Parts: sequence; structure tokens; C-alpha cells
Amino acid sequence: MEAKAYLRNVRISPRKVSVVLNLIRNKDTETAMAILKYTPKAACEPLQKLLKSAIANADHNFGMDTSNLYVAECFVCPGPTMKRIRPRAQGRAFKVLKRSSHITLVLKEQE
Repeated sequence: MEAKAYLRNVRISPRKVSVVLNLIRNKDTETAMAILKYTPKAACEPLQKLLKSAIANADHNFGMDTSNLYVAECFVCPGPTMKRIRPRAQGRAFKVLKRSSHITLVLKEQE
């Protein structure tokens, strides 16, 4: 049995999110929450909310024991990219890509 939580269209680059996801993969939820709380990365705040949501889903929807949960899967996919233009010297334009992410977090119970 597994509990999932999704976070769509987060305005942070998938590359930056994947660095933090690698820190919490295969950790129990308490350790993962502590890692997210004390890691100075921008992606930690939305990931902390997502982890709390996944824990709540496991408890409410599936009746899983929250003390035995661990992060079984976590991955990020690129979301829609906003294209912006930055003016440059001599009338030129420079394209700026504002990337977004779709994050998935899966929790399972330890046996």
C-alpha cells in the first residue's frame, strides 16, 4: 500500500528540486522532515508542505501508521516553461526561460 501526493506548477527549476529530493529519498518521514527543515535551499519549503500532505493522505485515506512511513519514491518532472525577453545591448533581446516543476512524492509503510 502506498500514499501519494502531487505538487504541480511549482515556480522553481526541476534541477534545483532534484538536488533536495536526492537528500530525502528512502529516508523515514521524521528524518526527511528534519532534513527539509534544516537544508538552506529554496525547494525545501514547498517539499516540506508536500511531505506533510503525503503523510496526511496516508493517515486519512489509507489508515496507515504514520510512524512507520518512509519516502519510497520521489521525482520531479518539468512543468510549463514561461518565456520572457530581457533587453540587451545594441537593441538585441535575450530569452529568459522561467522553468516550473511537477513534483511527486510516494510514501510506503516499512515492514
